[in-house]
Amino acid sequence: MKTLAIRSARVIDGTGRTIERATVIIRGATIAAVGSDRDISIPRGAAKIDGRGLTLLPGLIDCHVHFCLGAEPDVVDAIAKETPALNLLKASRAARETLEAGFTTVRDVGSRDHSIFTLQQAIETGLVQGPRIVGAGLAICMVGGHARFIGQEVKGIKQVRSVVREQIAAGAGVIKVIASGGVLTPGTSPDQAQMTIEEIQAAVEEAQLAGRKVAAHAHGSSGMKNAIRAGVHSIEHATLMDEEAATLMKGHDVFMVPTLSALATTASCRLGCGVPDSARDKAKAMTKRHAVSFKNALRDGIQIAMGTDAGTPFNFHGENAQELERMVAFGMSPMQAILASTSSAARLIGIQDQVGTIEKGKLADLLLFEGNLLRHIEQLRDRDRIIGVMQAGRFVAGPLFR
Repeated sequence: MKTLAIRSARVIDGTGRTIERATVIIRGATIAAVGSDRDISIPRGAAKIDGRGLTLLPGLIDCHVHFCLGAEPDVVDAIAKETPALNLLKASRAARETLEAGFTTVRDVGSRDHSIFTLQQAIETGLVQGPRIVGAGLAICMVGGHARFIGQEVKGIKQVRSVVREQIAAGAGVIKVIASGGVLTPGTSPDQAQMTIEEIQAAVEEAQLAGRKVAAHAHGSSGMKNAIRAGVHSIEHATLMDEEAATLMKGHDVFMVPTLSALATTASCRLGCGVPDSARDKAKAMTKRHAVSFKNALRDGIQIAMGTDAGTPFNFHGENAQELERMVAFGMSPMQAILASTSSAARLIGIQDQVGTIEKGKLADLLLFEGNLLRHIEQLRDRDRIIGVMQAGRFVAGPLFR
């Protein structure tokens, strides 16, 4: 079992603690020790990396991506024209780009079919490079509802239960439900609720029988409230959150996954850029409210886990770190943004015993980076500063991988 020592690095361990001039010992796939240089002895025969001037943090986690989407201006049209085989190849490239950006785990919350589980298997077996995937497969939506282009339309409690079972049998590690209209689906309004409380509750009950969590897409407060009362574990977007919805989220320990980047990249597109006018107009109308919702959630102590909605228009895979910049711009400290992207994200997904912090016994999912992210969070987007991305004790991207 190979042993590696990273010496004299600045360690941001994912618990809120920073250790200057720290040593981390990696033995095989796991972290064997972490502490200050003076407290950690390097085992004889261990390979060594000089971490002076470098920051070591847990591998980053994005809780909301769509590998089947390629950030095209009109993703609905693009995906409709692709064969399943081409779409899977595109998803594989997106996974690689995400890993190279320092994200060692993602939650994929909606794909055009069950090929996301094929990609997950290919990554797990080493056939292709990519982050650890917790996938939903098809999103579950009402007939004619938002995200039907990457979803399974349902009507009634009985069908909801059946579809949830089908998703889990196919390999779903999380269940995604659509509780409001959306930006990208024509004819749907983000502030209108979709699916009934009873339907969402049925999805939650079936998911819990199999030990799965439920993520709910919801922009508007009415959809958010339905989903929270039905027992979901996270609200994706939470764009138009009102005071009552915020109180419910706090009281039920429901996570917010804000996906600030999704609206921002769509809304900033100029007229004629290829984004459908309806989607662009909806995004532009909600961006200021989205910022307010995020700031209120931060103020109220609602749990926040990072998610980008990568794959939506001009929201490119591999540019996931832009979300941390936006969270900091709206009031988070750099440390809070890092925690939202590491330990908090791991808790939401339910893998906090494996990853999300640099602690003895955890998997060695690590990002070794040149610079001080606590002063310059924007540096995280600079790929040239990434020295190495480690997944389960093995460098998989960056110069140390080459």
